[in-house]
Amino acid sequence: MAVKSLKERLAILSDAAKYDASCASSGTTKRHSGTSGGLGSTEGSGICHAYAPDGRCISLLKILLTNFCIYDCVYCINRSSSNVARARFTPEEVVWLTLEFYRRNYIEGLFLSSGIIRSSDHTMEEMVRVARELRTTHNFRGYIHLKTIPEASQALIEEAGLYADRLSINIELPTDKGIYDFAPQKRPEGIRRSMGALRLKIEEMGDKTLQTKRRRTFAPAGQSTQMIVGADGANDATILGTSARLYGSYQLKRVYYSAFSPIPDASRHLPLVKPPLMREHRLYQADWLYRFYGFDIAEITSAQTNGMLDLDLDPKLAWALAHRESFPVDVNRADKETLLRVPGFGVKTVQSVLSARRHCRLRLEDLKRLNVSLKKVRAFIVAEGWTPMKLTDRSDLRSVFAPPPVQLALL
Repeated sequence: MAVKSLKERLAILSDAAKYDASCASSGTTKRHSGTSGGLGSTEGSGICHAYAPDGRCISLLKILLTNFCIYDCVYCINRSSSNVARARFTPEEVVWLTLEFYRRNYIEGLFLSSGIIRSSDHTMEEMVRVARELRTTHNFRGYIHLKTIPEASQALIEEAGLYADRLSINIELPTDKGIYDFAPQKRPEGIRRSMGALRLKIEEMGDKTLQTKRRRTFAPAGQSTQMIVGADGANDATILGTSARLYGSYQLKRVYYSAFSPIPDASRHLPLVKPPLMREHRLYQADWLYRFYGFDIAEITSAQTNGMLDLDLDPKLAWALAHRESFPVDVNRADKETLLRVPGFGVKTVQSVLSARRHCRLRLEDLKRLNVSLKKVRAFIVAEGWTPMKLTDRSDLRSVFAPPPVQLALL
C-alpha cells in the first residue's frame, strides 16, 4: 500500500469530518496570548465557521484523527464495512497542523473527532494527547473542541476536559431502538451514563473552591451532542422530544442535527427516505423556539397531524397560522411572552419593542425601523393606526407566506 502524503491525508480526514456537526464554540472563556503569553486566543462569543460583524470568517481546523473504525454503524460513511479511502494522523501531526494553520492565520482553534481504532480508550488517549500537547507544551490558547468517545474510561474523558473548551458525546439517533438497529455495537444507556458523568464533573469543577474562591477550568464551554436525523424514521416530534430531555437532563449547550444522506451499501439496511437539508434547518428553528421563546414541543409540532414540521414555513409562522385565535396581538399592550409568539419578532426585537413603547405608541413605521418584516407581522399585530381587520382570518393566508411552486427538473 502506498504511503499517503500529509496533504492527501489532510484532504481525506478534513472531508470525513464534515459529518460532525457539533463544532460551535459559544460559551467558552476568554483567553488572550497578548496578556499572558502563549499562542492564539479565543473569544467568549464563539469562533467556529462563523462570520464576524465586519464580514471576517472565523473558523476551526476541523479534522478526524483517523477515519479507520472498528464499529459498523450503518448510517456512518466511515463504518468498518464502508469502501472509502482511509487515512490516519499521529497526534504529533495534528499538533503541528494546528499550530501551522494558526500561524498562517487560517484558523483560531481545533475541532477534533475520530473513528475508533484498536479500542475506545486507545483512541481517546491519542485525542487527549493532542489537546495536552497543544496546551502544555506549546501554550496554545485558542479554542479546542474534542468529540469524545462514551465507551472510553471516565478518567480519560475527565482529563480531556482539563484541556478542551468543549466536549461532546454523540447521542447518535433519537431513539434507543434506532441505535440498537443501526449501531448495534453502541449502547444508548452507556452514552447517557457518560453524558451524565460529564455533566456532574462540569458542575463539580464549576463550584468555587474553599482555598482559592475560584472556579477551576474544566470544559468551560460545556458539552453538546449530535443527532442523526432521518436514518431511523423517527418523526420531528420524537426528535425534538429527545432533545428536550437531553437539555434538561445533561444541561447541554447545544443539540446538533445532522441530516442523513443515504451512502453506498446502506440502502439495503435503511429506510428509503432522504430528508432534505430544509428539515435539518426547521429542526434548528424549532429547537430555538423551545429554548428561547417559551414554546413546548407539543405546541411546535401541533401544526401538522403527523408529528412533522412544515418544510415550507418556519415553525413559529406555522404555529401562528394554526392558532389564529391567539391573534392579532397589540404591540403596545401585550406582555413579553405574547410578543415572542408573533411571527417575525425575535428576542432582540421584542426587547426593543418593550423599551420603545415606554416613550410612545408604536406604529408600523416604528417596527420597520426595528428591521421587522412588515409582510410577515402585518396579519398578526395591532399597532397605532393599524389593525389587520379580516386579514388574520383569510382562508388563503398561508399562500401569502408559502414559497411559490417550483418546476421540478425532468432529468
